[in-house]
Order: sequence, then structure tokens, then C-alpha cells
Amino acid sequence: MTRYLISFDDGAMDHIPDEDFAEVGKAAHAVVQEAVDAGVFVLGAGLQRQRASVVATDGMVTDGRFPETKEVIGGFTIVDVATREEALEWAAKTAVACRCAQEVRELMPDPETDAMLRRAGR
Repeated sequence: MTRYLISFDDGAMDHIPDEDFAEVGKAAHAVVQEAVDAGVFVLGAGLQRQRASVVATDGMVTDGRFPETKEVIGGFTIVDVATREEALEWAAKTAVACRCAQEVRELMPDPETDAMLRRAGR
């Protein structure tokens, strides 16, 4: 199985009227439940409006919205599926539920980190 990140940009849902957000949330949670039931859901969340902190290699922390950053993630789901086509199908369901386009990217496998998690019982 391969993990895929399904995400949308901050602001992608700005076109949705406030009174529709409860309905969008319900639809999004229905897709999450379907993915959980299918055994492919790994993790997902919406992110607070952009207030990023960048931590440099020397430990220096810079807070704020960065003008050079054109796009930031507004929310994401990680699925663990057999094929890219299956990831695209989950992204399509998420796009309908969230009323915005979704980006799909394959996560790079890391057997060493996977082994660490297994040893930790996760």
C-alpha cells in the first residue's frame, strides 16, 4: 500500500457561505467515515488560518504570514491505498464534500521510520 496526501489550499473554501459550513462539515465527515470504514484513512485535519512559524536550523523562530509564500495548505487527508487511481477517487469524493479542488501527492516511503513506529507499537 502507498500513502497519498490529499490537500487543498488555504482560502479554497472562502467561496462557501457561512450558513453552508455545517453542511460541508457533515459531507466531509461522511467521506472520512467512508475512508475509515474502507480501512484507508490514516490522518486528516483542517488547519487554522495561516499563522506559520518557521524554525531555522539555528533554532531561530520567525512567526507570521510570509509574503513570498503563494500557497499554503488549508486542510489535508492522508490515505493508504493500493493505487494512485484509488487516491484520485478519494480526492474526488473529498472535492465534492469540501466544494473545492484537491491536490494529490504520493508520500515518499520511509521503511526506517515505519520500523521505528512498529517498535513503538504504532
